[in-house]
Amino acid sequence: MSLAIHWFRRDLRLEDNTALFHALKSGSDVRCIFIFDTSILDKLEDENDARVTFIYKEIERLKAELKKLDSDLWVYYGNPIDIWLTLLTDYNIKSIYTNKDYEPYAIKRDNEVKQLAGKHQIAFYDFKDHVIFEESEVLKDDGNPYVVFTPYSRKWKHLLQTNPIEVLDTTPYFSSFESKESAVDIPTLIDMGFKESLTTFPSRTTTQGKVKNYEKNRNFPAIQGTTKLSVHFRFGTISIRAKALKALSTSETWLNELIWRDFYIQILYHYPHVVGNSFRAKYDAIQWRNNESDFEKWCTGKTGYPIVDAGMRELNTTGFMHNRVRMIVASFLTKHLLIDWRWGEAYFARQLLDFELASNNGGW
Repeated sequence: MSLAIHWFRRDLRLEDNTALFHALKSGSDVRCIFIFDTSILDKLEDENDARVTFIYKEIERLKAELKKLDSDLWVYYGNPIDIWLTLLTDYNIKSIYTNKDYEPYAIKRDNEVKQLAGKHQIAFYDFKDHVIFEESEVLKDDGNPYVVFTPYSRKWKHLLQTNPIEVLDTTPYFSSFESKESAVDIPTLIDMGFKESLTTFPSRTTTQGKVKNYEKNRNFPAIQGTTKLSVHFRFGTISIRAKALKALSTSETWLNELIWRDFYIQILYHYPHVVGNSFRAKYDAIQWRNNESDFEKWCTGKTGYPIVDAGMRELNTTGFMHNRVRMIVASFLTKHLLIDWRWGEAYFARQLLDFELASNNGGW
């Protein structure tokens, strides 16, 4: 029987997964795959990168969940194009289902896979899942993208009122998963050139109180008042739609944090020059001091400024930094030490467990 392939990427969950929902309803047996992408992994500098361990553990969880459903998860390691060439040759694949990724590399990769599928007369379907509104859904009345958050957020909320969020129930269609006794074994971390990180990862769940009291507590770094769900949004282990629905009735302030994600993603899409350049070109003319000794002290939390150092040590130890402290340490680096923001952006990209190109770049 012909297969429908669901390709997991930044949607590591079975529940309320848009592409998976449509794959399961397609009428074909659904095989689930995940690819450890060497184009991404080979660029990582640390062999014990906590994000790789996080993904690995989530893949193990997904595989176990699918096995309980008498199916499995096929896990590959390599260049996605090479892997898809093999899959399209070896199996009778009717269609490919996946959720969109809006980063420049992902767009290029997906276009190549789509073209490859087309050459084999295989349908390629991609869906909105990682955001509430995509890059061109929230626009000014003249059709241009917003570049200021507040008016963007007002339009976003207005559109949400006229386009209610739908949470998709995949469970009635679980019988459509391909029955398989065994699949491709997960390559070990060592096989991929990594070691297991000892980082403690935040839970996928959070208390109602943290969301309800978010506005009151979020400005105080010493209080454990934030949800720490950002890493789960980053890799799609939880549903953005379900959490947005919860925020609608609980905390508009917390909802605004979800809107910031959509805002930065649409900025990255419409203004791709922000990767490596200032949003406004005139700021590329700033003459930075770029003192390497000062930068090293900033990175290691040894500047002598307590809240800056506490934030950087927290980042280096846990992969997390409180949102308000992120702004403090970034301002300190650029406006006090006069060090190029791109140095800070790159360091955050290396250390943050919840690193996401659009949000990290937009923040800096």
